[in-house]
Amino acid sequence: MKPAALLLALGLSGCGMLQQLAEVGRPPAMTPTANPVQAPGYHPVTFPMPSPRPVPHQEDSLWRPGARAFFKDQRASRVGDLVTIVVSMNDAATLKNDTTATRKGSESLGVPNFFGLEALLSHIPMNPASLVSTSSANSNVGTGQIQRQEQVTLRLAGEVTQVLPDGNLVVVASQEFRVGNELRVLRVSGVIRPEDIASDNTINSDRMAEARIAYGGRGELSAVQGPRWGQQALDIVAPF
Repeated sequence: MKPAALLLALGLSGCGMLQQLAEVGRPPAMTPTANPVQAPGYHPVTFPMPSPRPVPHQEDSLWRPGARAFFKDQRASRVGDLVTIVVSMNDAATLKNDTTATRKGSESLGVPNFFGLEALLSHIPMNPASLVSTSSANSNVGTGQIQRQEQVTLRLAGEVTQVLPDGNLVVVASQEFRVGNELRVLRVSGVIRPEDIASDNTINSDRMAEARIAYGGRGELSAVQGPRWGQQALDIVAPF
């Protein structure tokens, strides 16, 4: 392994390794509760916006457009409001592929007559009618099969961080829970429509546009379930 590649691997894995060393002998530390807008790596969301349309006003009307409650709509609608996100994922896929290919070839080349020059080769023990003869055979058989089944059902509260010009809401949610020395982290972000929020202020994750759902964690069990950082670096840079 070249020194430059080794230094690069050490740099990429340094943060995670130092964090694991700092947590030796104690459970993983939870992230402090903070404003998601001020989190490192946060970027405001920009979406293509439709043309603005005037909102119709009806005089002496007790109902507002889109309202589901008689007195006040309790659903999230402004920056800082909370909304419950229901993450329900049940994904199953089966893929099978069989391939069979067979090819045979045969070629033969000879020069029985070539302007009489073949007579000059009469003292050489060879037959001009069969100078070159080739044959080939190739057979390939391939079989592939993928079976996958994932099921996750969780509920967590998110916070509205943006109200886009078209009225859609940008939601960011984060949840951490620690069991023993294992810390599980769930992060969800995406864009939702106020009309898709149910009357109990909940919304399903399949109604979120640009949804980003990450479910993982760190701790003693997560550390032993994956290869060490040195093996990961070798798997990336090793050509064979």
